[in-house]
Amino acid sequence: MASGYGYESRTIGKYDVNYRMHFRMINEQQVEDITLDFFYKPHTITLLTCTVLSLMYFAFTRDETNEDANLWVGLILVISFFLVISVLAFPNGPFTRPHPAIWRIVFGLSVLYFLFLVFIIFLNWEQVKNVMYWLDPNLRYATREADIMEYAVNCHVITWERILSHFDIFAFSHFWGWGMKALLIRSYGLCWTISITWELTELFFMHLLPNFAECWWDQLILDILLCNGGGIWMGMTVCRFLEMRTYHWASIKDIHTTTGKIKRAALQFTPASWTYVRWFDPKSSLQRVTGVYLFMIICSLSVVNWFTCLSFRPVFVLTCCFLPVFFRQYYAYLTDTQCKRVGTQCWVFGAIAFLEALACIKFGMELFSKTQVLYVLVWLVCVALITFLCLYGMVWYAEIYGPKEKVCRHTRLDMNYTSLTTGWSCCNHSPYTCTFIHRLEHISLEL
Repeated sequence: MASGYGYESRTIGKYDVNYRMHFRMINEQQVEDITLDFFYKPHTITLLTCTVLSLMYFAFTRDETNEDANLWVGLILVISFFLVISVLAFPNGPFTRPHPAIWRIVFGLSVLYFLFLVFIIFLNWEQVKNVMYWLDPNLRYATREADIMEYAVNCHVITWERILSHFDIFAFSHFWGWGMKALLIRSYGLCWTISITWELTELFFMHLLPNFAECWWDQLILDILLCNGGGIWMGMTVCRFLEMRTYHWASIKDIHTTTGKIKRAALQFTPASWTYVRWFDPKSSLQRVTGVYLFMIICSLSVVNWFTCLSFRPVFVLTCCFLPVFFRQYYAYLTDTQCKRVGTQCWVFGAIAFLEALACIKFGMELFSKTQVLYVLVWLVCVALITFLCLYGMVWYAEIYGPKEKVCRHTRLDMNYTSLTTGWSCCNHSPYTCTFIHRLEHISLEL
């Protein structure tokens, strides 16, 4: 229908409304039932005033005789102001706990890291080392672990003292890391497959990275069964506990005791709700299976990048902050038929993973020149076979033992405890969404 001003107007269809709503739920989640308005109002004028005054203070009161200090202060302020713009302009992502501004800052950091990778891709190795030495002067005197330690030596000597010596901070990091991964992935099959394929990666590439070499009992028992397996079990146990909970949230204004207010403030750092995750169902399409396979490749690629470019290890740790949003947005895109676009954080994380791989290849030519092609081919075949068996097993398990119809219950209590709404529906069509009575309600993990 044409309007009087020559512009064509059209009515937004039901499909467009659903598409926009589903994408907004994973890319810009809105905070419901706001009671403390001060913490959720923009305050843009106040923020602008503070940033300008702080810039004037640092620009006219500093001692500018130290050139390195000038560069450091300038870089820190550039990053700080970019994060301020991130809070104002970037989307929340799928999470709103403890506050949407936190996740906007995380997105801003991921964009900065992405731009940093783009920058170093166009430098040579000497320039990259100079940049890293400037960022961290201690790297000039750093030595590789492979140059000062021996790996997989005297594996036939197995004593309690030697076994207990392996339970160090690295063993705990393995255990804790897999617990966090299980909390995010929420699938025994995927977690175990990623764990086993990574151990295979260490076996086939230990001729390139000596720190990949491990004794059989260290790799099989300590790594796979105890550290990785224990972490996966712990994470999945926490998932089951959170799935069974009913979430009631009260406004801090309606809590009259000091202890209650402190407890409610602490609970702001816990999930507001929890999503039942099912990567596969008996009717999974080939596109969905391919998407899960790509997901596992990206996860493995990120870990390989972290181990390969040891000079960038302090920077790679930042990727751990981006994982929750990436997992959530990718899962929604993969399983929700109404979501036709990946979230912005998911897109940036994928770009970061491949840029890290490019940086590893470009600046590790001397290392990769020692690659034995036969090992790489056998590794690719083994990983593809194990992944295929895992995906087939998950589909088979979902078809034989999985619930034919999952009932979702979501109870929400108003912030002032005046109204209670409960919805029931069948979630067999899409595990990400549930259609409640008289309205559509999404159960999303809000940290």
